Amino acid sequence: MSEQHNVVLLTFPDAAAWRTAFDEAQHLPGLRQLAALERSADGLLEVQDTFTRGAGVTTVSSGVLGGLVGLVGGPIGVLLGFAAGAALGNAAEEGRATEGGAGLIMLSPRVPDGGALLVLELRESSPDRADDLASRHGATVERIDAQAFAEQVRAAEHKAEQDTAEQDAAEQNVAEEPKAEGHRPGEGA
Repeated sequence: MSEQHNVVLLTFPDAAAWRTAFDEAQHLPGLRQLAALERSADGLLEVQDTFTRGAGVTTVSSGVLGGLVGLVGGPIGVLLGFAAGAALGNAAEEGRATEGGAGLIMLSPRVPDGGALLVLELRESSPDRADDLASRHGATVERIDAQAFAEQVRAAEHKAEQDTAEQDAAEQNVAEEPKAEGHRPGEGA
């Protein structure tokens, strides 16, 4: 089987069962990101934990590269270059985190009341390891192609932006309507 880039969902009917599976999932080959969502019996949803393999690497790498470029300007150049590089790297990581948050919002309806959902983004050459993890912890497994899921998230974000723009325009039109003057309630027109 060729390598597949998937979003793998492990659904736990009992919220208490996800923690050990979360810890084990961090060691799956090809794992990029992992999140645990839990819903209380009364319907309150919380993101309980997240893990990103290589978190901070982009920020530090960009900072080091900026520092090297800053060597031309001497010690102050190194400091400024590192700071600028780190800021750009951090912005890139923040952008990925924002995209991940939108994906979790889309998956939230799949979290059962009193249960939990582990969301794994991974490249897998075989489904066996994630399937084995799920069966050992009493979870069901669902796979979504990562590219198709990313497109669904982008489409949902675009629709939300359009809806917000339409609502803002409607509110602006209401605010700009001229007030009728000279007419009092109870008077004839």
